[in-house]
Amino acid sequence: MEHVLTLVVRVEKRARPAQTDALETAARAVLAILADERSYGEGEWADAMTSWQDDRIRKIVKRARGAEWRRAEGLPGITVHGHGTGADAPETAESAVPGAEVRVFPPTAVDAVPAEIANLQVSGTDFVDAGKLPAVEAGVPVLWVNPELEMSSGKAMAQCGHAAQLAWWELSDGARKEWAASDFALAVRTATRAHWAELLATDLPVVQDAGFTEIEPGSRTVIADHPQLNR
Repeated sequence: MEHVLTLVVRVEKRARPAQTDALETAARAVLAILADERSYGEGEWADAMTSWQDDRIRKIVKRARGAEWRRAEGLPGITVHGHGTGADAPETAESAVPGAEVRVFPPTAVDAVPAEIANLQVSGTDFVDAGKLPAVEAGVPVLWVNPELEMSSGKAMAQCGHAAQLAWWELSDGARKEWAASDFALAVRTATRAHWAELLATDLPVVQDAGFTEIEPGSRTVIADHPQLNR
């Protein structure tokens, strides 16, 4: 029986997250549930996580606001907060963008997703970045997005979650602990075409999409460049 991991992004009428913050927060949410003690050993989510990871790692991103979001928060899961922009600068309050909020839920069978999240909409998760993105700090893992693909924000969030998970699987226990201690610091950036070609020539983890939605089967969407992975 196929399982799915559901992520829900909070999208209020007048408070939409920025694109990159949403992508980064979704990736960090996936890492958070992978690292959570409830997800392995004798943990309450361990069986569901194992069944899901033994199959293809299917993810779906939905959106919620108001009462929908409050109902989603009432279900077992983990909420991860993004950084937003301008939140601490009163002089830029009008242009401030709220930090993304993404809640990740333990996997369920596709036909057993709780109604509180199963009935949420998938469409409408299209975000934008208001300005130029800052330079990535040295040593921070980067998820590089294929510059030649067009994906909705929701699709891209799922793909970044995939990439982060592939990197997590390849890291040593020590490297995982370090990443968790940093609150899963990472950056998402769109590669240039030349850089994308260089990345494809490495052994870094690359997401190859099944092509069920939006893009062609076999499309390579995101590459995870973690400093502790061999190129």
